Amino acid sequence: MGKRPQEYFVRCASGFEDILIRELKGIGCKRVRPQVGGVALFGSLRDAYRACLWSRVATRVQLMLARVPAEDADQLYEGILALAWEDLVRPRATIAVRAHGTNAALRNTQFTAVRVKDALCDRLREVRGARPDVDAKDPDFSLDVSLHERKATIYLNLSGASLHRRGYREDGVQTEAPMKETLAAGMLLAAGWDELAAQGAWFVDPMCGSGTLAIEAALIAYDIAPGSFRDHWGFAGWLGRDAQLWRDLVDEAAARADAGRASHARIIAGDLDGSAVGIARANARRAGVGARIEFACADAATLGTRLAGYGSVSPRGLMAVNPPYGRRLQSADELPKTYEALLTAVKALPDGWRLAIVTPDAGVDTALGQTPEAVMSCYNGAIRASIHLYTLAQEQRLELRTLSLSGAERMVLVSEANSAQFAARLRKNAKQRAKWARKAGVGSYRVYDADLPDYAVSVDVFAGAGVDAGTTFVRIGEYPAPASVDPHRAARRLADVSALVPAVLDVDRRAVHTVTGRAEHDARGNVEKAVTTMACVSCGPHRVEIDLTSRHGIGFPLDYRPVYELLGARAAGKRVACLFANAGMATTYAAAGGAASTVTVDPSAGFLGWAERTVTANGFAGHRNRFVAEDVEAWLVREQRAARSYDLIFCDVPAAYVGSSWRQEERDDQRFAGLLDALTAVLSAGGTLMLASTQRALPLDRDELSDRGLAREDVSARTIPRDFARTPKVHCCYLVTRP
Repeated sequence: MGKRPQEYFVRCASGFEDILIRELKGIGCKRVRPQVGGVALFGSLRDAYRACLWSRVATRVQLMLARVPAEDADQLYEGILALAWEDLVRPRATIAVRAHGTNAALRNTQFTAVRVKDALCDRLREVRGARPDVDAKDPDFSLDVSLHERKATIYLNLSGASLHRRGYREDGVQTEAPMKETLAAGMLLAAGWDELAAQGAWFVDPMCGSGTLAIEAALIAYDIAPGSFRDHWGFAGWLGRDAQLWRDLVDEAAARADAGRASHARIIAGDLDGSAVGIARANARRAGVGARIEFACADAATLGTRLAGYGSVSPRGLMAVNPPYGRRLQSADELPKTYEALLTAVKALPDGWRLAIVTPDAGVDTALGQTPEAVMSCYNGAIRASIHLYTLAQEQRLELRTLSLSGAERMVLVSEANSAQFAARLRKNAKQRAKWARKAGVGSYRVYDADLPDYAVSVDVFAGAGVDAGTTFVRIGEYPAPASVDPHRAARRLADVSALVPAVLDVDRRAVHTVTGRAEHDARGNVEKAVTTMACVSCGPHRVEIDLTSRHGIGFPLDYRPVYELLGARAAGKRVACLFANAGMATTYAAAGGAASTVTVDPSAGFLGWAERTVTANGFAGHRNRFVAEDVEAWLVREQRAARSYDLIFCDVPAAYVGSSWRQEERDDQRFAGLLDALTAVLSAGGTLMLASTQRALPLDRDELSDRGLAREDVSARTIPRDFARTPKVHCCYLVTRP
């Protein structure tokens, strides 16, 4: 049975398929084919057993048992019932079934698993007179069901529990968010540690946490099978198991581990947290490598001193790190300190050493002044991350000499040499804009807007006001990169921008906020929520609280400043309606312009409350300014029925009414026409409707308006401020009047 070819599927985390193929070929498997999330293997039971015992990156080893029709639950049940489970399941063995995938009829994986379990149990009860017991945690016979369209593939999960559970951790006695063993091993193999270890090289992890990287490095260096610590497998209750073959392979692994003791590789690990080091030592002892790893409770910045204490440092080696970062274990404010310590550690290593870092933060390249040789996408737990691989060469570290606006010379680490062009352009723009802003009395303005195609970001400066007076805030907004741009390189450029902006603009880096052009997702596909950062800033003579970290707008479009000024200039003595409130700047300018009364309408209670706070903060609280939380079109209908009209109506038209593009074929002209009808129905004789939009144009046909007794004036060009001159179509603005 050990030599008969069969079909297997060896699963691994996405991105590690090539490493898994190399592993499987290394243990003698010949017929392997990469697939998404794993490798198809055609081989013997010996091959499968070896994969269970020796693969360091595989998560499951599955034997394909059958493929059955599964157009609906009944068909799936009958297909499973027809299989000879009495020839597969050992009497009195516990079972478990896990399912993934859906189709039109089977949309719940838990229900699918239950139907398969019921069919299997009913078959065994009919043949043997008793149903097997279920053990969801540690079964003797573990089934995986993969549903795709009209078929279900049934696998025997030979590994049982995921192979990342090596068995050397003690439950409940681990550091927060420990790294998965398979990720650690994959990272080490991607960095070439197996080859380095064979040459007697050194391994270092100065931020070891619970010791996963160091332990996996030791298992590789000393040829210890990662599966040798497990005492239970998913094939324990399988009648097709070959106990003698398994014992032979386990004995072979033990002999290799004995021979591996002769390795000259050296493993060094440390962490600033003494309790973490204690846990790491205990894990290493249970893995049988406690005496082979040199642990220390020490800061990463002291690595050079520690290495000097060991004597001459090996010319070959690998430093692998899973550093703490902003979304795990510590606040983002502490991240620069972490990177400073890591940089000090890296500087202590000889040229030619390799470096591997797993992190969700592309800023690590900038912090080290290194351009990685390769970047691999992965998940560290539920967090989307990347493995960055480097070969160290101190003279290749990228450090730019920059001049700030005040003339101060600063050295800034970057990861892209072309970032020097961005720094020069930013300084030139900022110097010109600051001079213009002082003369114009503008405190918040744009200093850079994708001037260089490779650095497609906007950089906005905000003068703090109110409680934040005296602080200058900067918001960096990334424009989404096209699919043709390497996302890892785009992320490095954004990190360089984030490092250069505070240095060039003489701003505290804690007041600089970077917003990516794409939403981040976790391993379950959920959008990761950004932390909201509010600040009180100036907008002309007024102040407003803005959300510096929002991807969907800060509270008022910065380019709307002249729009609001035009509104204020026309508001004196008028009954003003401001529709779609945003942060309330339209209402504030109207009130400041002497409006007889204002009413602000927005369907969002959150935006409406924001607007009311803004109006109050600027000294315009009172009965003349009303705030209504209601659907705007419904409110307009109600106002028309009540025969109420307004002299000046400002409407910041949402994209939902005009589409997400300026192209005519993508607009919803009919919906906009309905809104326009409702707006003009409450516009008084001689009144003005002011329409603004962040789209390039609004579907306002001059002839159609004329037929309805309305006149249109396009004032878009007049309302584009100087700091947006590069993007004159950033918004449109029209005045629609009833003469």
